[in-house]
Amino acid sequence: MNSNKLRGVIAAVAGVMMFNAMPAMADSTDDILNALIAKGVLTEEEGALLQKGRTGEKEAAAKKKESAISTSFKDGIVFESGDKKHKFSINGRAQADYRSFSDGLTNNQTDTWDIRRAYLGAKGSFYDTYDFEVTYNGAGSTGSDLLYAWANVRWWEQAQFKLGQFKQPFSMEELGSSRFTNFTERSLLTQLVPAVDRGAQIHGTPFKGTTYALGYFNGVGINRGTNTNDNNILADGKSVTGRATVNIAELMDNKEAVYHLGAAYSSTTDSDLNNAIDIRTEGRGTSTVKTGSFNDIKTNNSGYDLKRTGLEGAVAYGPVKLQGEWLKAKFEADGTNNLIKATGSTAGDKDITAWYAAVNWMITGENYADTYKGGMFGGRMKPKNEFDPKNGKSGWGAWEIGARYSKLDASDFKATDLVNAYGITSTTVAGTTPAAAGTLSQNKFNEVDAWTIGLKWIPSPNVRFLANYVTTNMDCAAGVVCTEDKEKAVNLRAQVDF
Repeated sequence: MNSNKLRGVIAAVAGVMMFNAMPAMADSTDDILNALIAKGVLTEEEGALLQKGRTGEKEAAAKKKESAISTSFKDGIVFESGDKKHKFSINGRAQADYRSFSDGLTNNQTDTWDIRRAYLGAKGSFYDTYDFEVTYNGAGSTGSDLLYAWANVRWWEQAQFKLGQFKQPFSMEELGSSRFTNFTERSLLTQLVPAVDRGAQIHGTPFKGTTYALGYFNGVGINRGTNTNDNNILADGKSVTGRATVNIAELMDNKEAVYHLGAAYSSTTDSDLNNAIDIRTEGRGTSTVKTGSFNDIKTNNSGYDLKRTGLEGAVAYGPVKLQGEWLKAKFEADGTNNLIKATGSTAGDKDITAWYAAVNWMITGENYADTYKGGMFGGRMKPKNEFDPKNGKSGWGAWEIGARYSKLDASDFKATDLVNAYGITSTTVAGTTPAAAGTLSQNKFNEVDAWTIGLKWIPSPNVRFLANYVTTNMDCAAGVVCTEDKEKAVNLRAQVDF
């Protein structure tokens, strides 16, 4: 197109827009080209040539948009591609606790400030198909510990494949994130469930409102033996764990409620010669049920099997939620002798049962169903009215009250199977502590029950404050004297996560 022609086109465009009743602001360049062709300013061939160039510009802009990276804050720092197929986020949480106890008779009941968790990690997905997560806990018992490291393939929502280090599919309470627990600590029951381990699983949502998962794991967890257990003999025993859930409310298309039922089973063959049971109170204070090592395995048994069965249920409607679980852990010696080698120890298999029931109420009216997804309450509770006066938000935030009762029965373990839960062998520690809890023959508990009363304030979605009062009663095994069988604790927490 020569310069005279180009000047004519420009003049024609101006004329069309100003004098020929065309809107003052054209919808697009395409509209202008069509108007010029209709008015005879451009021929069909010239219009097609310009339109072809315009199409090329559109395609180039679309490709540029797809490859562009946007940054935002969506409960974490998120980097996302323009076509939404690739996503990467940086996440973390910090939980600062204070614990206070009614007495100081045991060596764990210490009034103390604590960094309960300090997580920093990254997660994301590629091609909206391949997911991953890597998370470190800076407040681990031995320093910084690798907590999660896994990859997940979502070719089909009904059958996904996950491998690496992650939680075994067992217990609704355990699978839910510690960011969103109703109380500062999980119940006694979760100390018996198979938790984070290394392995692989198939899982998915076969039908609306249902989930399943079936995995094969090392069976020793991440805090047993060595953390690099690819050549650790303790990792020789393996675990098969499965779980299935259904949300009847979702089947009924009821988005205001949750009617959850679930069941799980885990079978583990464990060759760890140093394994032992040590149940800590929900106030995160003293030990309760505590055994010696299962050291008779080495000389008389080839190992032992641990079979766990779990049932779970929850009913939530609007701001009220009822939740409970039951678990039975069965220890079976793979041989003819006792699990625990001790004079007078009882032979045969040993069971531990545990259960809890909890009720929670969002007194500011938030809906628990909004936090339920994938067979668990694992989502973020967002206040209806945030409390953020610096940014002009003067609401109350979200307030929750709750109560939980937990019970653990290990009465199959007799006095000769147990050790002093308090770990104190002298009656006094002169000049440093009050009277200690007893001798090796005392304080051997095999039944525990606990009440937890909780108050929670969520001023903003990423901030929480919790206050719990926990009272624990411990029953001694037959023939054992208990010098202190009750613990009362107050747990406080301030949490920020992203």
